[in-house]
Amino acid sequence: MERSKLILLGAGPGDPDLISVKGVKALKQADVVLYDTLSHPALLDYAPSTAEKIYVGKKAGSCQNSQEKINNLIVQKANEGNCIVRLKGGDPFIFGRGHEELTYARDHDIPVEVIPGISSCTSIGELQTIPLTKRGINESFWVTTGVTRNGGVSEDIELAAKTTATVAILMGMRNLPKITAIFEKHGKAETPAAVIQQGSLPEEKIALGTVETIVHEVDKHGLTNPALILIGDVVKLHPEFKNPNNVEHLMDTFLAKSAL
Repeated sequence: MERSKLILLGAGPGDPDLISVKGVKALKQADVVLYDTLSHPALLDYAPSTAEKIYVGKKAGSCQNSQEKINNLIVQKANEGNCIVRLKGGDPFIFGRGHEELTYARDHDIPVEVIPGISSCTSIGELQTIPLTKRGINESFWVTTGVTRNGGVSEDIELAAKTTATVAILMGMRNLPKITAIFEKHGKAETPAAVIQQGSLPEEKIALGTVETIVHEVDKHGLTNPALILIGDVVKLHPEFKNPNNVEHLMDTFLAKSAL
């Protein structure tokens, strides 16, 4: 029982080379690895050949791997004296239910360690040379889910659409038309937008446009989940963005507004 432990490990945005050194060390000591859909299968090779590797990914409309079942599996494997690595795509505390699993484990007296991962919300745009913040263009960025538990659009998107912040939206492809309608309602039809599918992986795809055109661009390029939605003037900095205003103009506009 001395080895009984849960390690919540962020697998990063997709590319297996983007996992942390500490994360690799954790996998090498695992007795059990519980991995989800968005964690790259190559990461399992770091675990010992004797380690038990269990897929616990969730799929829409399926209760095969409900959160309750995953929580119970963690406790079961810990009670057997195992070091468990819960390998989660991105970062375990950003829309990853990592804290729910931490709380459940601690309630059952299981020690927990957290190893952060590189989140897709910050890295996918960066890998496409789109900064979330740019001096002279914007002063903040928002990260929000694109779908609520009941399938609707988060009220936070309505708030974000009223700002000049870059908005990074995860799990929003199903609601993309509703999301763009919210931004258009707040006068953001011409705001640049990007959708990046399978970011950081060889099969990565990107659609570039504006709030008004991005749904059409997504359909034209055949993009689907998993994908990140980015909305904001910084998207114009992508080298393939068509007919962008130059950076100097954006900075001048920003500074003029700031002076008011």
